Amino acid sequence: MPPISIKNVLISESVDPRCRSILEENGIRVTEKHNMQKNELIAEIKDYDGLVVRSATKVTADVINAAGNLKIIGRAGTGVDNVDVEAATKMGVIVMNTPSGNTISAAELTCALLMSLSRNVPQAAMSMRAGNWDRKKFMGAELYGKVLGIVGLGRIGKEVANRMQAFGMKTIGYDPITPVEVSASWGVEQMSLEQLWPLCDYITVHTPLMPSTVGLLNDETFAKCKRGVKVVNCARGGIIDEAALLRALESGQCGGAGLDVFVEEPPQNRSLVNHPNVICCPHLGASTKEAQARCGQDIALQIVDMVKGNKLVGAVNAQVLASTFSPDSYPLIKLGEAIGAVLKSCSVSKTPLSRVQITSQGDSMKSSASYMTAAVLVGLLNGKSGSCPNFINVLSLAEQSGITVNQSHSVSDEASNDVCTVEIMTDGCSYKASGTIQGRRPVLLELSGSVFRQPVSLAGNLLFFKASASPQLLSSLAGLLAAEGVQIESFSAPVKHCGDSWYCVGVSSLLRDLCALKPLVQEAAQLSA
Repeated sequence: MPPISIKNVLISESVDPRCRSILEENGIRVTEKHNMQKNELIAEIKDYDGLVVRSATKVTADVINAAGNLKIIGRAGTGVDNVDVEAATKMGVIVMNTPSGNTISAAELTCALLMSLSRNVPQAAMSMRAGNWDRKKFMGAELYGKVLGIVGLGRIGKEVANRMQAFGMKTIGYDPITPVEVSASWGVEQMSLEQLWPLCDYITVHTPLMPSTVGLLNDETFAKCKRGVKVVNCARGGIIDEAALLRALESGQCGGAGLDVFVEEPPQNRSLVNHPNVICCPHLGASTKEAQARCGQDIALQIVDMVKGNKLVGAVNAQVLASTFSPDSYPLIKLGEAIGAVLKSCSVSKTPLSRVQITSQGDSMKSSASYMTAAVLVGLLNGKSGSCPNFINVLSLAEQSGITVNQSHSVSDEASNDVCTVEIMTDGCSYKASGTIQGRRPVLLELSGSVFRQPVSLAGNLLFFKASASPQLLSSLAGLLAAEGVQIESFSAPVKHCGDSWYCVGVSSLLRDLCALKPLVQEAAQLSA
């Protein structure tokens, strides 16, 4: 993948000083303006390629749409709730977080809340400060031998499991992504949520907040749990239904809760905060010196790695980009974009584009299928209706335009037979092109049934035309082009000259008007590749 240019970055919140110094050491200008109001951020953001935030800055659609040059939003932390990821994707802006920066801190706080719930530590400390000595009131329970249910077995869930196993807890869990054999390797038995709820003495949640996880623990699921189950949420407010939790606490179905996060922060409804069986923190999961230093440094290093074309880490809305940072990806990306551009030029007068079929062939193209699809669509959609497609937004742009995109791969018996074939349907017409890589450069092998005698190098000014074969075709074409002040630099003919076929001419410059070719050709297209 060619490096993404980031020249200047705005840091809108207090992050570790190393963030700024790392960026500046790598030639990126940095401006720090903290605690801006929304209108101030909207006015300021238009001048920057990058924005670095923590959790307080609300990067709304209005902010993103006002940022004409913005290419990346870097979140120095894990959650991106404060960023409108959908709006960023539509505008082709990468949203990046630091996936491992606060892992240890969040896991340790989770463990601290689990231990505090088991031994009533905060309540006992407050009672002591009030001058009491209530030993019997704060009778606790051992963690040893108890069952801990971990919902969400990512980085933090794994670290919580490792630590609580040291207390002799049995760890079970659920995660729709982490393979069962992987979690088993670090001592967590996976099962369905329906199986998990009734087995747990303690439950901790470590999932992102999304439609499928909102209210994951609710009246119905609490009813399926052991009476007196204790729950912890250091992930995101809303994963546990707060009203249902309060009802479960009051009925005794839930024996206690450790909450670091809330739906509304700070919470205006104090019912949970004031409940005697609830231990609360003001969203401290990432609030350690080590986590803040790590997140600040990580986001800067990730941006620098991306700019230098080394790798892409933490992109939450541009996963397809991560595989484009290998040395072999760039020629394939250029091939996809070039084939898309050829087909766009051939079908420019025919609208709308309704279907795209992309077929790759050969072993080396198998791993490139995802970004080849994006590359082809970038070539096809570039400049259409004023859109600026890139690898982040091109799939959503195609969907919005009502274009059906299909991709398939066939394995070739010959290692050298690595071909990308694209067929498009537009206004009842079909156009098809096939290409490959020769000497790390994209070449066109075939255009709508016309197989070229010599592969066409997809570079420079190219003129494609469809015409009937005749001995006078080339000389007549040369005369027409000369009259327009255009010289022929190369000529590619099809293998078979029967009937109407596509030809390609390399020219010194593009024609001002393709209508000049009407006496000779049925269709014509041109592009600068």
